[in-house]
Amino acid sequence: MVNFHIITLFPEALGGYLNSSMLWRAQKEKKIKIYLHNPRNYSLDKHKKVDGRPYGGGPGMVMSVEPLLRNIKAIEKKYLKAKSDKLKALVIITSPAGKVFDNKLAKTMSVKYNNVIIVCGHYEGIDARLKKILKAGKFKVEDVSIGPYVLTGGELPALVMADAISRQIEGVLGNDESLEEKRVSSSETYTRPEVYTHNKKKYKVPKVLLSGHHKEIEKWKEMRIKRGTNADETQTDADKTRKITT
Repeated sequence: MVNFHIITLFPEALGGYLNSSMLWRAQKEKKIKIYLHNPRNYSLDKHKKVDGRPYGGGPGMVMSVEPLLRNIKAIEKKYLKAKSDKLKALVIITSPAGKVFDNKLAKTMSVKYNNVIIVCGHYEGIDARLKKILKAGKFKVEDVSIGPYVLTGGELPALVMADAISRQIEGVLGNDESLEEKRVSSSETYTRPEVYTHNKKKYKVPKVLLSGHHKEIEKWKEMRIKRGTNADETQTDADKTRKITT
């Protein structure tokens, strides 16, 4: 089981997604657990402030060390009681300058760590001393980005990572073959009806997909991936295929 601890200023923004579909089922079947933590609850400021002005000047505010560190220490005390628990815990700090998240990283995290703590960055970032203190305390810490762009907060990256890591856990998808990266998949897929009519024009499923010849189907899919076809090209190719085979 993997426990996700998401530290966020906006836990209400995450609940809907985390408690629906695959992630809801994975929690129900005890494949994963998801805990939402608000660092404001660990602020010593009477107004529950969690940010401050950056040294050296600059626009915006920076998330403070104290509430975030107190929050992580509370997680450590409650959930990482054994030494082995801490060794199998990872702290992820969402950052546009971090390591780029991909399926390989998701797979590694799903098998290597029992507890994944995701700190959702906000404002102009997080005081760099948080990472230094955590590393000094023998925590494994990674700055992680989900892509070459900047978001207003780390909540969306946290959802992306929790989802991608969870689906790599055995049994979460129900059928291991559902992992797209383990099979040939393309953006050109079809379902019933076999013939769909729109504006008096018939759109048919390519015959190869109806043939039952798995090797030919795999070849067809591989060709589509190589070509990188879009919807318009797909229809043209399908028409050509029908002319040749009929």
